[in-house]
Amino acid sequence: MRSRSGIVLLAVAGPLLAGALSVPAGSAATPDGGVTAGLPRSAELSETTRLADRRSVVLGDRFYSVGTEDGLYPAQGWHTLGEMGGFWSPPIKLLDGMWFGIGDAWLGRQAPATRFTSGWGYTRTDFAATSGVRASRTDLAPDGLRAGLTGLTLSAATPSDVSVTVAAHSELTSAYPWGWTTPSQSQFNLPDTGDFASNALVFRDQGTPPVPNAAPHDYAAVVGSSLPPRAHQLGPDFRGPQSPPVVCPATGATPDRCDDSAFGKGTGGSLTYRVHLDPGRPTTLWFAVAGSDQGLADARANYDRALADPAGLLAAKLAKRQAAAARSTVDLPGDPLLARSVAWAKQNLADAVQESHNLQLRPTSEGKNYPAAKGTLPVARWIGAGWPDYPWLFGTDGEYTAFASVAAGQFDAIESHLRTLQRISDTVNDRSGKVVHEVTPDGSVYFGTNDSAGNTDETAKFPSAVALVWRWTGDNAFRDEMYDFTVRNMRYVTGMLDADHDGWPEGSGNVERPGMGPEKLDNAVYTIRGLRDLADLARSRNDTATESWATARAADLEKRFDTTWWAGGDTNQYGDSLAEPNDAPIFQRHWIGVTPMDAELARPGQPTQPLAPAGHGNTALDRRQQPCYSGEFGLYHTGTGPTSDPAGNPGPSCDSAVSTVASDRTVYGIGTGIMAVAEGNYGRMGGAQQQRYTTANARAQLDPSVWEMPGAMPEVLPSPDFGANIDRKLTERSMVLQAWDAYGILWPVVHQQLGVSPDMGRGHVDVVPRIPDGQQRVAGNDIRLGDAAVDVLAEHAGQDLRTTVTRHGTMALTIGQVLPAGASVASVTLDGHPVAYRTITTTRGTEIVADAGQGGGRSTLVVRLS
Repeated sequence: MRSRSGIVLLAVAGPLLAGALSVPAGSAATPDGGVTAGLPRSAELSETTRLADRRSVVLGDRFYSVGTEDGLYPAQGWHTLGEMGGFWSPPIKLLDGMWFGIGDAWLGRQAPATRFTSGWGYTRTDFAATSGVRASRTDLAPDGLRAGLTGLTLSAATPSDVSVTVAAHSELTSAYPWGWTTPSQSQFNLPDTGDFASNALVFRDQGTPPVPNAAPHDYAAVVGSSLPPRAHQLGPDFRGPQSPPVVCPATGATPDRCDDSAFGKGTGGSLTYRVHLDPGRPTTLWFAVAGSDQGLADARANYDRALADPAGLLAAKLAKRQAAAARSTVDLPGDPLLARSVAWAKQNLADAVQESHNLQLRPTSEGKNYPAAKGTLPVARWIGAGWPDYPWLFGTDGEYTAFASVAAGQFDAIESHLRTLQRISDTVNDRSGKVVHEVTPDGSVYFGTNDSAGNTDETAKFPSAVALVWRWTGDNAFRDEMYDFTVRNMRYVTGMLDADHDGWPEGSGNVERPGMGPEKLDNAVYTIRGLRDLADLARSRNDTATESWATARAADLEKRFDTTWWAGGDTNQYGDSLAEPNDAPIFQRHWIGVTPMDAELARPGQPTQPLAPAGHGNTALDRRQQPCYSGEFGLYHTGTGPTSDPAGNPGPSCDSAVSTVASDRTVYGIGTGIMAVAEGNYGRMGGAQQQRYTTANARAQLDPSVWEMPGAMPEVLPSPDFGANIDRKLTERSMVLQAWDAYGILWPVVHQQLGVSPDMGRGHVDVVPRIPDGQQRVAGNDIRLGDAAVDVLAEHAGQDLRTTVTRHGTMALTIGQVLPAGASVASVTLDGHPVAYRTITTTRGTEIVADAGQGGGRSTLVVRLS
């Protein structure tokens, strides 16, 4: 349902704050000297073209909004067709939209938007002048509040008395059910009512949906201002310049653009204010939207808190985002685009944190039923997958996002995500160990119960995510809290998902296409890694029985992996699945073929390396770089080549194997990111290797010729078989912001180029950089490790490889660098003195490492080449 919260209007003459927040060097905002020059800023990215076709998101942990960059709110999204945009406070929607008018002109229509700007934690939309008045709106969602704020800044060259109107249209409705589920949103959604009380618009949705097991609810939204309006109106419409609305049908063909959908049962209202403007003195009017699924009193309380100090909330939001920016700052002179992408990827991750309360945990069997809740969860906190259609909790998404989160130093969010997954999984799956796949903010479990087919990979990946977080944080309490569940994860995979007892698990994986066998490649890869990571966790807890069991099982699968899964012939690839009963590889060219090169294995006494051996790994990656598998923006979902599918082969062939499925030349950011990580695991860091794939994702985020929303990394990149999101209907697009894409940016830089590989649970860190080919220097500061941090500088100058690590805190350090191909060593010194060193051959190349001991401060290793 949608609910709308109050809008607050606070007149502020002149600059909002005495001074702007400081911005880190290299991230300076571009001053426009315009209407909002007095507001604090962060780094910013702006767009001026096709604003009506571009989506925008404004995110906080208890509230978010989705509109278009012209300041309007057309219908968008497809889970419930046309209803995924607007204003939300999980688990409910509040408003379809909120629109502003100056005199007789609506902003975004008669006064069109001229520029949209993304900042760190806010957005800004500038509009053409109307009747001598310039307007700009700044939108933010303060963390911890079920409310959003809009600062409408007005300026005029002459003294002016201006009429300001705000229109709002409610849609109080729950995040689940969706349009096509049983029950459907049309059955579940109740009509909204509107009222005017205490100088604000008040919308309510009260009652019990007429479906079995639905509970009574009391949804409320408040829209208003701290200034008393001169007039108000109520009625069924009130969509500003989007009145009268074009309504999308619930099913069937849709118009190119809609303003609402047939699922909607909202109502509307408007408030009108009179504002005096002095020349040369911009005036910021603050509006608030607040709402709650716990009744009007809670909605009003959040509304009042938002309006009490909007300027302070904006300053607090920026301060929090500057703190996120200060972690894992990087300097990449040879790849400045990637360095900028690291900065914005950290903001994308911070944006994605969500929280919901009082979840009713209800398995829905992929939307086929609506049973009584199986249990409850007082608070859920997670990293949302993507906006606008996937802002909720996923298993597999979070397990990829975990790598980006630790590299960014955002530990709390990923620990909360994994805790939430464990608690929901144990409740709905009776402590079987199976991880749920998809959970909406109200607690509805769409997929991933014991009765469903999957996804196997996310159960196998859970111990790896826990081990990863533990190694970076050294948080033994978190490890101990999750440990029993990780044991049950792998017991479930090996005991319940291996009917033929060959060790390879059955069940759904990341790709489900016709013709696949029951045993999928990615499930096999992540099962091996999960066993190795479980063994490491067990070893840290002196659980020798679990360690021995997991180690033996992993070793057996590793020994058989290449001979079982390599597809052979001229494919130069691993099979995507295995045929029954002979376990012959089925080759279909899906992106999961990269996972053996992506997944690193932690094995005691051995360097951490990917599963695929160097020979097959490099051969497979060479092939994946070719145009049958990769395009301008990275890795295709399914490569081209000979096929028996009636669709035929639309692209080049790199092998003679005949697949049974059609190609799919859609480029997902996660596939391109996994390819970037895989390249880095084998030391393939050059411009045509890892950099090709990191650049593709970075361009989707930062290149004005490619991005949809400046600074936001999307789910799908421009692709031959998908096109570009900006050219598709708003009800048929992929996500404008997708959290897991950050994996393919942050992990290659922090873990692979800077070479940071911590084991903080044991008080140790390895720092062994690999400078990308053709570059001379990479650096990173404030890379968070537990309660400490390290700064890393790696340089290649003449015959010297120099690695400098500054430890801010106490830990044991192994320091080194990867040699350029074919290089040999003349001498090695640590802090100016000869030092004993080790030469280690890995898939990354030849590593020269030395022990720098326990302690803190600066250590410098110099490897002189002969």
